[in-house]
Amino acid sequence: MPLPNRIRPIRLFVVLLTGVLTAAASAQTTEHPKYPNYPSETPANFQPPADGFNYTRRDVMIPMRDGVKLHTVILIPNGAKDEPILLTRTPYDATALTSYGPSSHLASSLDGYDNATDIIVDDGYIRVVQDIRGKYGSEGDYIMNRPIHGPQNPTPVDESTDTYDTIDWLVKNIPESNGKVGILGISYDGFLPLMALINPHPALKVAVPMNPMVDGWMGDDWFHNGAFREQNMPYIYEQDGTRSNTKLWWTSDYDDYDMFMKAGSAGELGKERGLDQLGFWRKIIEHPSYDAFWSDQAVDKVLANEPLKVPTLLVDSLWDQEDIYGAMAVYKAIKPKDTQNDMVYLAIGPWHHGQEIEDASSLGPIRFGSDTGLFFRQHILRPFLAHYLKNNVPQSQLSPVWAFETGRNHWEKLPAWPEGCAKNCPVQPTPLYLEPGLKAGFTEPAAGAAQYDEYISDPSKPVPFRARPIQPIGYTGRLTWARWLVDDQREASGRPDVLTYESEVLTEPIKISGQPVAHLIASTTGTDSDWVVKLIDVYPDEVAGEPELGGYQLMISADIFRGRYRESFAKPEAITPNDPLEYKFEIPTANHVFLPGHRIMVQVQSSWFPLYDRNPQTFVPNIFLAKPQDYQRATQRVWHTPGHESLIELPVVKAE
Repeated sequence: MPLPNRIRPIRLFVVLLTGVLTAAASAQTTEHPKYPNYPSETPANFQPPADGFNYTRRDVMIPMRDGVKLHTVILIPNGAKDEPILLTRTPYDATALTSYGPSSHLASSLDGYDNATDIIVDDGYIRVVQDIRGKYGSEGDYIMNRPIHGPQNPTPVDESTDTYDTIDWLVKNIPESNGKVGILGISYDGFLPLMALINPHPALKVAVPMNPMVDGWMGDDWFHNGAFREQNMPYIYEQDGTRSNTKLWWTSDYDDYDMFMKAGSAGELGKERGLDQLGFWRKIIEHPSYDAFWSDQAVDKVLANEPLKVPTLLVDSLWDQEDIYGAMAVYKAIKPKDTQNDMVYLAIGPWHHGQEIEDASSLGPIRFGSDTGLFFRQHILRPFLAHYLKNNVPQSQLSPVWAFETGRNHWEKLPAWPEGCAKNCPVQPTPLYLEPGLKAGFTEPAAGAAQYDEYISDPSKPVPFRARPIQPIGYTGRLTWARWLVDDQREASGRPDVLTYESEVLTEPIKISGQPVAHLIASTTGTDSDWVVKLIDVYPDEVAGEPELGGYQLMISADIFRGRYRESFAKPEAITPNDPLEYKFEIPTANHVFLPGHRIMVQVQSSWFPLYDRNPQTFVPNIFLAKPQDYQRATQRVWHTPGHESLIELPVVKAE
């Protein structure tokens, strides 16, 4: 999901300015009945002189194959000749995204969200930003993440055809270009480069999807393994409500925890806020499970069936608080087709969502020893773009994978992913057992010990996903949404409804590269349940030079699984009460070293609120429609006996 709040002040300024100019133009043509000859001071069409600007701006309407025209801003550096075009397609207002100055310098015009400004300006690219159909200055109807033509989209147009038609127009109408086009973007703007890979235009030479929205049900914006991300409801409200995002969500409580608790269910809050008027919200309510509506438009599945034609750099953030699933899902889907290892590239950084285009020296209190965002732009993105787009530039030797190793804090060039190091470092799945006595270790539990640990999960007191008061999603002012995945987990580890398993102090480093897999053997007295599993690095009690990290509990990987989907994501089933059942699910990618002196911790809980909606713990057909009486306490047990071993399968690197 993108960062709309960043551009909101500019967006509102543009909306207000447009209103003022419209009123002024109207005043020109309306004579006052008493003073008919008193002229307006405002011209009908004011044209600011651009003398002294180091770029030329062109606002155009590009026709699509169905006649709809898309508003497009073209920024051409002075003196440009045979330069490549860098295209971003966006639902977030092309005018605002290219009007950050106002300034006579191109750098200031681009100094905003979804730009690697230093690379674009310093390397002389022609910059193009386009409103997708149905948003801001473009014509047509808006559909959230418009699916490709097919069962979920009966029309002949989609984001793939719109990109094709746009590129076709650009290379024919920008004489300053060399005829080569690259497309890049973050989040929603990262989803759009992926759609461009379907039947790509011949002039499209490279794509850079960064933190892309890929599968909204499996693990990106709307659900994670069936649990609904209800804190994204304001985004749906604003994005789907109007063409120009002018209807703004409002908060009724300082603490989002209180607001969502008072509503009861996400469905009820949606009714209270008028979301039933929105087409996308109605689709979410109608499709709570992973049916064809979701699977048909999962971009990784779509691209798995497409030939590789365009070199692609996928960018993944290890602490992506919004779209942590997408980039790695696409990589796994399309990399096997890259038989020459020269079409699909991957960069993995220690970032929040989109932080690769910002200063990325730290995230929250975690410092990385260098500006990792700058390194990405200068040493990964820059040579990649130049290699495929620039004329008369020496060809670079591109690494198939760049991965930042957290813990030891350095970049690695790798031949593939997951790969432990540049040479001879296999990744071995290794079980980390949840043991009796709330211990975590690599020894299989023996017979005769306690069979399980238990806790009471009470929907009337769900576990907060971060310390309260919980702020809404946002990026302005004091909002800290971007860093919640690195919050200290001590707030949760002290709760009686969270099981906390901890290893002995490590005497040697343990490195993991890849996706851990939770194998939870658990039972519940209810007929439905959520399971949250968190893999945590526990710092020593005192850390030299960084006292704020003493005893810090840093989440390395974590996710939620809705129990009703244990057998099938498409067909939910009630859970048999009190039966120990296996819940197996992947948690997000890690490339981390647990250092000597640290401990490894695993936390297990049954709510993560209000990021995710509450499970009633009583099976109902559709949780969006759950009633107050459906929410019931349940006793949860995590088992750890021979034959019922709960564990986290770690992708351990065996040699270096």
